[in-house]
Amino acid sequence: MAKLYRVIIPVSDIDAAQQFYSQIFDDAGSRVSPGRHYFDCEGTILACYDPGADGDAHEARPNPDHVYLAVDDLDDCYARCRAALADFRSERLHGDGTVLGEIAKRPWGELSFYIHDPFGNPICFVDRATVFVG
Repeated sequence: MAKLYRVIIPVSDIDAAQQFYSQIFDDAGSRVSPGRHYFDCEGTILACYDPGADGDAHEARPNPDHVYLAVDDLDDCYARCRAALADFRSERLHGDGTVLGEIAKRPWGELSFYIHDPFGNPICFVDRATVFVG
């Protein structure tokens, strides 16, 4: 069995990424290189990665699909995302009538909301008590 230990979040400004995710997680994280800032999410590292700041010859492109994070207090997380000026899109999900950027119970039972970070990465926050793993 493998253990997922790091997820890369591509960013184009490592300092802005540190500020954004620090506000959302209420945790400063740690800078591990000029272009990498790590946040420990209970054993899996969410790694903000700015290729330019690390001297790499390619541009950051947003992840194509959501990264899902379970939180204990979804309302508090939602408020921190609002304060951090996350992008709360009003798109609808799976035709179920719920809005991505609003806290809602999803058809599979999770209570969650969706955002995009300032770099276009899609993120979903889920109430830990409702996490569905199949």
